[in-house]
Amino acid sequence: MQHYKGPKPSRRRFLSGAAAMGAAFGATRVTAQSPDPLIVNTQPWQQDLGAGVDAAPYGLPSPFESDVIRRNVPWLTADPVSSVNFTPLHALDGIITPNGLCFERHHGGVAVIEPGDHRLMINGLVEKELVFTMEDLMRFPRENHVYFLECAANSGMEWAGAQLNGCQFTHGMIHNVQYTGVPLRLLLEEAGVKTSGKWIMVEGADAAGMNRSIPMEKALDDCLIAFKMNGEALRPEQGYPLRLVVPGWEGNMWIKWIRRIEVGDKPWHAREETSKYTDLLANGVARRFTWEMDAKSVITSPSPQVPITHGKGPLVITGVAWSGRGTIPRVDVTTDGGITWQKARMSGPSFDKSMHRFYLEIDWDGAPMLLQSRAHDSTGYVQPTKDALRKIRGENSIYHNNGIQTWAIDAEGRAENVEIS
Repeated sequence: MQHYKGPKPSRRRFLSGAAAMGAAFGATRVTAQSPDPLIVNTQPWQQDLGAGVDAAPYGLPSPFESDVIRRNVPWLTADPVSSVNFTPLHALDGIITPNGLCFERHHGGVAVIEPGDHRLMINGLVEKELVFTMEDLMRFPRENHVYFLECAANSGMEWAGAQLNGCQFTHGMIHNVQYTGVPLRLLLEEAGVKTSGKWIMVEGADAAGMNRSIPMEKALDDCLIAFKMNGEALRPEQGYPLRLVVPGWEGNMWIKWIRRIEVGDKPWHAREETSKYTDLLANGVARRFTWEMDAKSVITSPSPQVPITHGKGPLVITGVAWSGRGTIPRVDVTTDGGITWQKARMSGPSFDKSMHRFYLEIDWDGAPMLLQSRAHDSTGYVQPTKDALRKIRGENSIYHNNGIQTWAIDAEGRAENVEIS
């Protein structure tokens, strides 16, 4: 073991060193000539007693964070009852989306269901048709998993070019939470799926009767019947009291307020929904069964809603990446539009089919930048450019756009959604 042989540590030396380090990273340095009254003077919040523990029985964010909310784009749809709002990705860090900020997509508005009245039926090609109450489901083994949920139309407006100025709107139809639920395979095993049962049709209890078909292999693999997210009960807009979780697959299959699972020998939507959620190619042929969400990433800061306000100097570039086929071991970041790339620093847990947080710390000299991120997933797939996608798929579809996003940063630190060739 080596022993320290330098000068004896002192409080004066420690404080002077800390001040120098703070200055290097952009902190305000306090001197006798220019004291900061916000640190040297007693502030109002130090002089009065604050609210007690009963002031907000269900905790709320600070009032100074009141701008961090879901937002919609009114002109996207005719009515908010069948519409979408967007997660404020630009204002978040880490990988977990707070329950109150998870984006919403509805086809008939939010169903309000008393859990004691809710039932889940399994019927069709099974040995015994079953109806479960919530109490029945609580008696099954449960699991906890962190997954992202992404709408197939996330970034859909960007297929034809830069449209919406903010990653909340370009990429905000996604959230990432910990789900608690019963593995779907346990319920199907309880009912006894017949050998002819190759598909399930899942149906919601909302006014739209939203339903989708899922192949049996996926149903028996990692699907959950979830009743909690981030430790608390599902929010009504997220399917309270029950929803289906289909990890890595497009969000329209994650049926909310789930009330029925019918086992069949073929997909229902092959007969009835051939025009829904397909990807129309330039030659008129439609890609069908494009359920898995490809690897994707976006820089959340700096971005149009989070400009650089501190001027030149240390800058933390950060964002999120995800893949419906596994984990994200690597993300590259470029500040010059793809001429050169730097490997970002991954931080936080790396879960299968979950968001991953990345950072790149640079010293910004004030020069304009073209910021992009490029995700690599655990299968070896690398996130493509938008032009590469368009060459293969054209511009007819609004679904499954996982192309690289570009933010142009000017000398003032302002960011804009742009396209580059």
